[in-house]
Amino acid sequence: MKTKQLLTYAYTIALFILLSTLAFSQNTPSEDAQYLAFATQMPELVGGMPDLVKKIKYPTVAKQTNLEGKVFAMAFVDEKGNVDKVKIIKGLGGGCDEEVERVLTISKFKPGQHEGKPVKVKTTISVVFKIK
Repeated sequence: MKTKQLLTYAYTIALFILLSTLAFSQNTPSEDAQYLAFATQMPELVGGMPDLVKKIKYPTVAKQTNLEGKVFAMAFVDEKGNVDKVKIIKGLGGGCDEEVERVLTISKFKPGQHEGKPVKVKTTISVVFKIK
């Protein structure tokens, strides 16, 4: 059973890296110029993922259709830790994509830093939707 879990975990990480790479390569030059793909210190969600998950309201359509899965999103975080824009990299549908966008937009981040200075950074986040 542990081997299956490790393989699932490895597959998820590989998919995450692939999607991040694709998303970074599809950005317009102006986005790349304004937001770093990587920084010495990447942005961190204030309160972490548990705080983000508390803000999520499972969409009615997704709940009614028993829709479960992951939404991968890119958050464009400014020098003050605010989210300027959210781009869905891989959606789930049923209102889940819009909910992730809503929650990320109202979330606060500890700003990314590069060479000791706050910078604009794009960061990828995955949110799991699972009916309890």
